[in-house]
Amino acid sequence: MHGISMNISILDFLAEKKKPIDDVIRKYLPEKVNEKYIKWLLGKPSYEYTTPAIQAALSDPIWDFLNRGGKRWRPALFLLFTEALGGDAKKVMDFTMTLEMLHEGSIMVDDIEDSSDMRRGKPCTHKIFGEDIAINAGNFMYFLAFAPFIKHKDDFGHDVLNRALLSTLEEMMRIHYGQASDIAWHKGLADADNIKEGEYLQMCAYKTGVLARLAARLAVSLSGGSEELEEKLGRFSESIGVAFQIQDDIMNLAPTEGWGKETGDDINEGKRTLLVIHTIRNAEKQDRERLLEILKMHTKDRKLIEEAISIIRRYGSIQYAKEFARDMVRKAWSDVEPLIPESEAKQKIRAFADFMVERDI
Repeated sequence: MHGISMNISILDFLAEKKKPIDDVIRKYLPEKVNEKYIKWLLGKPSYEYTTPAIQAALSDPIWDFLNRGGKRWRPALFLLFTEALGGDAKKVMDFTMTLEMLHEGSIMVDDIEDSSDMRRGKPCTHKIFGEDIAINAGNFMYFLAFAPFIKHKDDFGHDVLNRALLSTLEEMMRIHYGQASDIAWHKGLADADNIKEGEYLQMCAYKTGVLARLAARLAVSLSGGSEELEEKLGRFSESIGVAFQIQDDIMNLAPTEGWGKETGDDINEGKRTLLVIHTIRNAEKQDRERLLEILKMHTKDRKLIEEAISIIRRYGSIQYAKEFARDMVRKAWSDVEPLIPESEAKQKIRAFADFMVERDI
């Protein structure tokens, strides 16, 4: 399943799931907060709550961010895995917000760490509301993600919920390991000029792949599946997340009309992507040294950014990255395909994986 028809069908599926996922998020963080909601979430105050402060410093910046769009593909994938495994999608619906809040919180903070200006076609949250509010709001989303574990503590067996909770904590440690690697490299630390392909892929697996892997792990554990199945589906889903990151890296240099970030901001940030690593490995000495020189400048000069992109294109690195992602997902699917019962949901998971590689938004 490839091309335009695949894009449309998966985009339709994501659009269908977006509203119910957002409704769950509004349950845990309304766009307009009141004291009744705060008591529901946090309990009775020891003294007195201040609703206007929560509105201004949490709900407003978070919903300004969420209402810009976003594909909600991680929670949608979680629902697909749940359906494919015969689980109860309604029973686990609140956990869709766990995956989305962990993702949204991480990129709100990531924008500050990367000194980014734009996200989803608008100025980043820290540019509008200030770094203090953006950092706190991003951290709040991290912890709000665990609220369903509290609210549903009596709806699942202790062992089931404990297993799901521990897997979530484990993946959150990994995502920050991945982010640490990425930051160290684009700051020119840790021998950033000689990063191995495997090191980059591990960074991707932890920075971007973990929430996709968590989508599968939560679906398996909350549906009563085995730990072995959780591990195998988790690895496949991780490959989807890595493919998503590689395609993001490609579109950063060769954007489509729907791209909501700055073109070439990976060059400005000095990021060592798969495309950059491939170019450095294959380029002539003069081109290699020039590309590294531009990356270390952290420049926003459009001519320099275009020069770097032209070097990357010269060595076929964009096509190499695309084929690498395709092959990785294809191999990962062959390992898990026999483990998933035949169903429409199973076919959608396969199409979903293809979409992550072939998408143009």
